[in-house]
Amino acid sequence: MQSVEDFDVVVIGGGHNGLVAAAYLAQAGRSVCVLERLDELGGAAVSSYAFEGMEAKLSRYSYLVSLLPGRIIDELGLDVELLRRRYSSYTPLPGTDRGLLIDNDDPEATRASFTAVGAQSDAAAFDSFSRDLARLAAAFWPGLTDPLITRSEAKRMLGDESLWQAYIQRPLGEVIRERFDSDIVRGVVATDALIGTFASLDDPGLAQNICFLYHVIGGGTGDWDVPVGGMGAVTGELARAARTAGAMLRTGTEVVSVTAEGEVRYRAVDGERGIQTLRARRILANVAPAVLDRLLGEQPGDLPGAPEGAQVKVNLLLSRLPRLRDPEIAPEAAFGGTFHINELASQLEHAHGAASAGRTPQPLPAEIYCHSLTDPSILSPELREQGAHTLTVFGLHAPHRLGASAADLERAVLDSLDSVLAEPIESLLLTDAHDRPCIETKTTADLEAALGLPGGHIFHGPLSWPFVDDDAPLTTPAERWGVATRHPRILVCGSGSRRGGAVSGLGGHSAAMAVLEDDLDG
Repeated sequence: MQSVEDFDVVVIGGGHNGLVAAAYLAQAGRSVCVLERLDELGGAAVSSYAFEGMEAKLSRYSYLVSLLPGRIIDELGLDVELLRRRYSSYTPLPGTDRGLLIDNDDPEATRASFTAVGAQSDAAAFDSFSRDLARLAAAFWPGLTDPLITRSEAKRMLGDESLWQAYIQRPLGEVIRERFDSDIVRGVVATDALIGTFASLDDPGLAQNICFLYHVIGGGTGDWDVPVGGMGAVTGELARAARTAGAMLRTGTEVVSVTAEGEVRYRAVDGERGIQTLRARRILANVAPAVLDRLLGEQPGDLPGAPEGAQVKVNLLLSRLPRLRDPEIAPEAAFGGTFHINELASQLEHAHGAASAGRTPQPLPAEIYCHSLTDPSILSPELREQGAHTLTVFGLHAPHRLGASAADLERAVLDSLDSVLAEPIESLLLTDAHDRPCIETKTTADLEAALGLPGGHIFHGPLSWPFVDDDAPLTTPAERWGVATRHPRILVCGSGSRRGGAVSGLGGHSAAMAVLEDDLDG
């Protein structure tokens, strides 16, 4: 008869949140087992050599770090280095040879850039807007590692009725149009509301506002930092911390079912053994809520509609940085922050309308991040000496419902890039060991197949405010930490938790804190 193993906690899914939870709970003396379907831990936060024979270790899916609190890094003893980028963003003005460069270290140069694109009237408004964001960050960031507060408490904590109305109560599109005159500046502001979220800027449901808030409060500054060594260096440290604390981490193990009573059944992906069974006092689900429902054999919960991602990600390895149409801006500056492509506010809204009607947007709004400019360690010395660079392109408004092929979306991304560059991007692609161009495209369908994300939704489902309605139940530790499910033994510990989303570790931290608080109460 097959033996059954017993643990205090079983974590389903070895992504970064699952590893955070495992490390905290193992450090607190709990017996913990993590089950990960893939052969590698880290989930979407991994690095890999994407191009055969080329020593360039790319962050395969997620790529920047903003919401990982220093508290988690310190408490888990992580050896993680995050680098700040000097430049915030560069945005070419379509149809011209000029662009808007926002230089964090040179306010005068930034104001001159506003003037160069005809947006001088928005320079002061942008400074005022930045001060607003600093106040939002100061109010909301420190409490993300504490139990949830109510809407009324959040409003009192912010202490500014005008900010509350502008960013929490009203559609962000209205506020952007009131504050800024220029289409290009409106677009620079708006993109933070749409990364990973398929919504109009005027969506009355305010999905765009929620996404915006998380994108601008990280670290108390809103900066998106570069992890030295790539995203895999972050999850590698989390795995080390969990193992060192005594957690058992099993890869290549696919969970096939769970029960509300704490039974987890899984099988080895290689098929060498039959179904194995674990028993746990608590199960932490580092999978999308829709996946948890399936494992429980239940109907999906009351989320509105099926989860749907809305992005396409393209990784490229280039012989050098592309030349710009703008003669005043060095490529190293333009690609040193976030490079916005066809992301005027009007273009973003047009793209949303096209995608809603079932068409791939033309042009496709996108933004570029160049890891190798800030952290060249991901490239071999030979590639660095040659002047090679990596580019990661994140295309917006490419919802899962389109069913577009990777080839078609890749073409849309490349065409969008070419429309604002001084030379075709494909002419700069290096080739791998088999003489294939070094370009890799990941669609929502790829994320669903490779990572088990329903609809390719990178947040596991709609984001939620970092506070709850005043009448929300907060009687149990799981409710107070935003990780409750319909079953007391089972907690959500991933991006589907109340404050989940992005590479933050908050889902794992909240679930671990709920377990420890419940044990203390018990």
